[in-house]
Amino acid sequence: MAMYDNRCLSLSVFALTLLLLASTTTQEEEEESPITRFQQYLRIKTAHPNPDYESAVSLLTSQAQSIGLQAQTLEFAPGKPLVLVTWPGTNPSLPSILLNSHIDSVPAEPSNWLYPPFSATRTSEGKIYARGSQDDKCIGIQYLEAIRNLRFSHNFKPLRTIHISYVPDEEIGGVDGSAKFAASEEFKDLNVGFMLDEGQASTTDEFRVFYADRWPMRLIIKAVGLPGHGSRMYDNTAMENLMKSMEVISQFRGNQFDLVKAGLAASSEVISVNPVYLKAGSPSPTGFVMNVQPSEAEAGFDIRLPPTAEPDLLKKRIADEWAPATKNMTFQIREGGPMRDYMGRPLITAANDSNPWWCIFKQAIIAAGGKLAKPEMLASTSDARFMRQLGIPTLGFSPMIETPILIHEHNEFLKDSVFLKGIKVYESIISSLSSFDGGNTFGSATA
Repeated sequence: MAMYDNRCLSLSVFALTLLLLASTTTQEEEEESPITRFQQYLRIKTAHPNPDYESAVSLLTSQAQSIGLQAQTLEFAPGKPLVLVTWPGTNPSLPSILLNSHIDSVPAEPSNWLYPPFSATRTSEGKIYARGSQDDKCIGIQYLEAIRNLRFSHNFKPLRTIHISYVPDEEIGGVDGSAKFAASEEFKDLNVGFMLDEGQASTTDEFRVFYADRWPMRLIIKAVGLPGHGSRMYDNTAMENLMKSMEVISQFRGNQFDLVKAGLAASSEVISVNPVYLKAGSPSPTGFVMNVQPSEAEAGFDIRLPPTAEPDLLKKRIADEWAPATKNMTFQIREGGPMRDYMGRPLITAANDSNPWWCIFKQAIIAAGGKLAKPEMLASTSDARFMRQLGIPTLGFSPMIETPILIHEHNEFLKDSVFLKGIKVYESIISSLSSFDGGNTFGSATA
């Protein structure tokens, strides 16, 4: 009986050992997968106002070096590192390919999420919940994973040098990120001929691609007037004039929106004006003083203009109709970077056969088994505008199909199958673009 018990004990220990070894092997394999490398990146809290750039730089540099790529850290503003990864081509005299993404993300409100926004929780359905999963840590890792496969599985060698840039501060305007990078000697030395930047998800089975961004304008309108008792009827009070101004702005906004509703223009092809804050009144311990008319009132607006619009005409409308000085109103405008390239042309990349880069990109999507939707303007703004200002053909693209658009929203997620499919798409794109031997220059390929 004792011999039988010992034998059972030995078998149990042996079985447990095998189970532990299998578990360890599975864990090690899981740690080395593209999905878990994506999750590692997502778990780094790079949200404003205090993005953890240091941890992100360390992870990206480590992943790039594990593939045998060159990686360096540049800093054009204190505490704002930029990671530049390079895969040298066999003909470095040809203009290079630049793949861009941003490290930072917008804040998230944990109480409104199904899972903690920086946990990168992966559900049984394959959904990976995390801030930045779509915007745009996905493409940052997909670039590396595509190159990993090209190097080690396909023994591919690029003709053109390929660079990957991971930039800071895109979500707050890119002033200390891509703007300074594009203006630097380091960027000039890269000899970039074409760039890919972020795009957006597609709810259909067609990939979306963007050839232009809308130009951001921040407008603050201030009104002043005599304060007084809340029961009296005053003329030209601060709140009255600001409310009239908002009525005029709302009418303009409605007219632009009507074009979209009627199908005469896409939402990215009109001027959008959205109020984002209103500040007025005298605070009290229970809220606001209700029997005092304030002497000052202020409102802020997020305005986006397509590159074909004339900003000077809008500025005149603001001065004459939205915030006239005759109504004791003033305004401030903060412009979001360039609206024309170095030759005075709109910041638009040609998305047709006149642009050889477009042709290669389109064929690469088809070769990967994908379909392209009609090229469009990006309704928001990306770092692509800084490259288009230099005359560099730039397309916005994120390979996410049949996916809800969740950028900056609660419960942002990306399915693992969509992420993995995107890697294969980038393999086709990167190999095609970097193999193109079309001479040293192509002009700006702008429309």
